[in-house]
Amino acid sequence: MKRRYALAEVTEKLAAVAQGREPADMVIKNARLVNVNTAEIIPGIDVAITHGRIALVGNASHTIGENTQIIDAQGNYITPGFMDGHMHVESSMLSVREFARAVMPHGTTAIFMDPHEMANVLGMDGVRLMIEDGRNVPLRVYTAMPSCVPAAPGFEDTGAELGPKEIEEAMTWKEVVGLGEMMNFPGVIQGNKDTHKELQATLNANKIITGHYSLPETGAGLNAYVAAGVRCCHESVRMEDALAKMRLGMYAQLREGSAWHDLKETVRSITENRIDTRYATLISDDTHPETLVSLGHLDHIVKRAIEEGVNPITAVQMVTLNVAQCFEMSKDLGSISPGRWADILIISDLTNVTIEKVIINGELVAENGKLTLEISGSSYPDYAKKTVHLAGELAAEAFAVSVPSFEQNQAKVRVIEIIEAKVGTYHRECVLPVAAGKIQTDLRQDVIKAAVIERHQATGTMGKGFVKGFHLKEGAVASTVSHDAHNLLIVGTNDADMALAGNTLAEVGGGLVAVKNGQIMALLPLPIAGLMCEEPAEVVAEKVASLERAWQELGCDLVSPFMTTSLLALAVLPELRLTNRGLVDTCQFKFLDLLIE
Repeated sequence: MKRRYALAEVTEKLAAVAQGREPADMVIKNARLVNVNTAEIIPGIDVAITHGRIALVGNASHTIGENTQIIDAQGNYITPGFMDGHMHVESSMLSVREFARAVMPHGTTAIFMDPHEMANVLGMDGVRLMIEDGRNVPLRVYTAMPSCVPAAPGFEDTGAELGPKEIEEAMTWKEVVGLGEMMNFPGVIQGNKDTHKELQATLNANKIITGHYSLPETGAGLNAYVAAGVRCCHESVRMEDALAKMRLGMYAQLREGSAWHDLKETVRSITENRIDTRYATLISDDTHPETLVSLGHLDHIVKRAIEEGVNPITAVQMVTLNVAQCFEMSKDLGSISPGRWADILIISDLTNVTIEKVIINGELVAENGKLTLEISGSSYPDYAKKTVHLAGELAAEAFAVSVPSFEQNQAKVRVIEIIEAKVGTYHRECVLPVAAGKIQTDLRQDVIKAAVIERHQATGTMGKGFVKGFHLKEGAVASTVSHDAHNLLIVGTNDADMALAGNTLAEVGGGLVAVKNGQIMALLPLPIAGLMCEEPAEVVAEKVASLERAWQELGCDLVSPFMTTSLLALAVLPELRLTNRGLVDTCQFKFLDLLIE
């Protein structure tokens, strides 16, 4: 991997190459430039590159020397490298290096990762491990320091806690470019002192605050949130949300992940309104490995935007220049312009986003969907692989939900109803059967049991509840990928299979599992913090596919069901969630009794 030069180090070299006094290291010839600066396509363009940066855009014939590497674009398009302005590597279940290996052939040249999953398990040490894992790979790995660890203080238990002191320290790290998604929007708009200390530490370091405003409110609350310095937000699920944010000068990050298919709705803010799109970006947020293998990464998301009616040049701007400007890094990134880093894609079909070559830092890193260089594997320390600590072996009896009277034959309970391919849930009330003083699942109503068990400090705390919408007919599934505290989450039709699923994950150090009739159907160990592994994307994708087939055998027909399951405990999204401490009304931010008297 070539050294990355700061602009100040190479100003003379760049000027010399542009003038032809010194030869370029690389020249891309005969390209159709997608100029994101002016939103036009210019044919017959060359690009001269030296020291990993662009020296000239135009006619570069005078910059070619005896040892200049020449790449003939053959009339194909060239665009800046694609950048994901908000994502969680952990959601891919891959290490940072394996993620880089998977996405670079798809045109992703930079990511702005928020490692708050890892931070909730291992704190500052976990963030450092991921930053270290992202070094010495061509992919530019920038970090937004997790802001909400735990995400919902007082409502859940995590493996670590980060506050203003830790945020202030992290803002001195060169890899940290901003503050991770500020999920505590109530703390921002209501003036919580510690929350604002984190914002102030970020602003004092001249870095960016990234947001998470998930309410369908676009008035005083959103204004207060933006006024506090929050620069972007990926939680728009309606056209109105995205449009309101852009009108207030906030970057609306339009999300299309493995399970959260929000783009079709949010992109209407652009396609149905004659607005300037400079404040719109495209992001993935959470992407599973099978999506990376089968569909791609940002190339797929750009294509989806085009399919929904976005002009291809505009769609490219939304993953290049707009992202760079959001993070105030446009002097280095986001356009094919003199002085910028030479992160360039050669694309044969702009509408279908068919990527032929990927250049990062002036080096060819991928061609025809394959890497052209070797990347060494990840290696995490043992302490990062021993993070599942239960108070003891789980027994089936632990999952029973009792009622006050042994003679009852039914009970009215609060139920979480999931919404397929959406992050939200509904707060429902259902009447369930009771037998021998215990509330039963009711498959006719599609209501099954859920449990969240603290797994960081072996406290033994367990939240119990019921969930609707998974269509499971038998068995149980479990995961230590359970946003954001990542406690042990189990969903099932019967207590015995739920216990087996949970105990299995405790034995392997975390991961995902499906169980039926006392037998393990599919298992994906994720030993790194119970979130990730060191295997390649193709291997992990196949194991996830096995899990999906197991889900289907159990009766589930949802898109990315494990991704939907992983949000059941995320107590910052509406309307109802379950944590290790109990059932949480996330609209009013208060605990609720499971039983309704």
